[in-house]
Amino acid sequence: MRVVVLGSYAPSLVNFRGQLIADMVHAGHAVTGCAPGHDGAVARALAERGAAYQAVPLQRTGLNPLADARSVVELARVLRRLQPDLLFAYTSKPVIYGTIAARLARVPRVFALISGLGYAFTGSGELARRITRRITSVLYRASLRATDGIFFQNPDDLDEFRRRAIVSDRQRLYRVNGSGVDTSHFRCSPPPLEPPTFLLIARLLRDKGIYEYVQAARQLRARYPEVRFRLLGPTDSNPAAVAPRDLEAWCAEGVIEYFPETSDVRPHLAASTAYVLPSYREGMPRTVLEAMSTGRAIITTDAPGCRETVIPGDNGFLVPVGDAAALAAAMERLIVEPGLARTFGARSRVLAEERFDVRRINAEMLRAMGLT
Repeated sequence: MRVVVLGSYAPSLVNFRGQLIADMVHAGHAVTGCAPGHDGAVARALAERGAAYQAVPLQRTGLNPLADARSVVELARVLRRLQPDLLFAYTSKPVIYGTIAARLARVPRVFALISGLGYAFTGSGELARRITRRITSVLYRASLRATDGIFFQNPDDLDEFRRRAIVSDRQRLYRVNGSGVDTSHFRCSPPPLEPPTFLLIARLLRDKGIYEYVQAARQLRARYPEVRFRLLGPTDSNPAAVAPRDLEAWCAEGVIEYFPETSDVRPHLAASTAYVLPSYREGMPRTVLEAMSTGRAIITTDAPGCRETVIPGDNGFLVPVGDAAALAAAMERLIVEPGLARTFGARSRVLAEERFDVRRINAEMLRAMGLT
């Protein structure tokens, strides 16, 4: 069977879907990964997995009706040329415009993965965000109607789509435990306890809880100057992006240590005592799963996608969204009770193996799509 995997960011085909693509190839299918941009590194990485790469015209962000309409037409043209038997699309724009293009190109089978609801569905106060949410809901409703199956990574996103009548129970709806994690690649190691080192890996967006993390770090450094707070991740063009001047000020103040984007987060996870993600909403945070597999205590929010990764008091703590004081209190527990970091970390590893192993999750998805 010919399969096209469509995403909005070329490196994510390797970083987030690489094992899924490899498993598709291993099952005997001819797979082409598609995303915007001519990326030689991605093309080589997919070739190593037995798949091909095809650049497609699709803007990752923004709502420009004319540009998006052109993208649909061009995507349909690419799909007609590739003639896939099945399209698997993930993230909002590939799901919305890819499924419409697949209909125009008469692709026989179409599956979508809702890997998080992102900017439009996070928060409720801003007029621009409310307008974007309404438009996005209409587009999702129109595009998902003709899919053969829709995967959700957490129950809250599924409930949100049901509540907004974007999907109905007449459709084939599946829930999977995120994108999974390769537990053999992210090996377990004892967490270093001196000095206590906290790590947050994320795109630099307000909605990832970056500002709360910095506020909590500032509070704790006043009492525990030896503790280290690290932030790793790329800047972003999203409307909710962290202001560059704020990042510069934090680094100058010494409240955090900042590391730009890296191709391998494992050394950073290994050097951390605990992992922190104060996000407002996720599909299922891949970085948390990688930290769990590494054997790290987790501190995250009681928010969609995040709460599924933590059993409070067992492998970490859940804190309210937007509450820097509660975040600081949770981190302080691990500072004053260092043995918790090792106890929680060991439990995280067990949960990663039992619930979030990538091959187990991929097997579920391949069965649902009829690819095994």
